[in-house]
Amino acid sequence: IAKARLTRACPINPRQRGFIRASGCAENLKLLQLVGKHAKREQKDLGVVFVDIAKAFDTICHQHIVEGLVQRGVDPHVIRLVSEMYRNIWTYIS
Repeated sequence: IAKARLTRACPINPRQRGFIRASGCAENLKLLQLVGKHAKREQKDLGVVFVDIAKAFDTICHQHIVEGLVQRGVDPHVIRLVSEMYRNIWTYIS
């Protein structure tokens, strides 16, 4: 239920491949290959940028995530659920 509500309020870009069930790597590599072939065939310059946002949630203040959900009009109950996931969390390494 929470996922459905979050998806409606915060739609994911169709090119998004992280955190979803999809065979994204192969599809994105094929797309990159096709774009490269097209640029070569049309003799066009091509610029490619790879963005690695690994550990993005380690660098974002959790309060910003909650505020973003509020701004997007997410159901208050779902916002409370997300807020609780970030409350008093600890990691212990033995």
